Amino acid sequence: MSVEEHKQVVLRFFDEVWNRRHRSAAAEIVSSACITHQLRSGAPDTSAPRGPEMISAHVAEWVTAFPDIHFSVDQVVAERDLVALHCTATGTQTGPWLGLRPTGRRIAIRMAVTYRLAGGRIAEDWVLVDFLGVFQQLGLVQPTSELLRRHGQAEAGQGGP
Repeated sequence: MSVEEHKQVVLRFFDEVWNRRHRSAAAEIVSSACITHQLRSGAPDTSAPRGPEMISAHVAEWVTAFPDIHFSVDQVVAERDLVALHCTATGTQTGPWLGLRPTGRRIAIRMAVTYRLAGGRIAEDWVLVDFLGVFQQLGLVQPTSELLRRHGQAEAGQGGP
């Protein structure tokens, strides 16, 4: 496949599986042996198999929590068998998610993902999600400016409210 065809497979994944909710299309787009690597700062990367069935279930979990979730691909570049992109998912949390009760808050989730394709399907991906921003938007964590202000006060021995 050409680099452009690889890009189209990844864009189809977002359009069909996520935005149109055609979860069964994952069987045509994602390899049954796909591996996902969750990238986290300050912790080892975690890798796990994530074939079409697991992708479909993953999408269903998100759609249950954020029924209006929609992905926009902000930028995409590709080389050889790799497609890298950053995207934004927007949605309103009206269902339970990660043990959290619905907040009714609309959030924007920024993420960067690199895909490796083989045989015309997604065979591997590396995913970095701005969960700090997600948790801040849901009201679970203070805004970054407030965290830094409080840390600065604590370092200076001033304490804080």
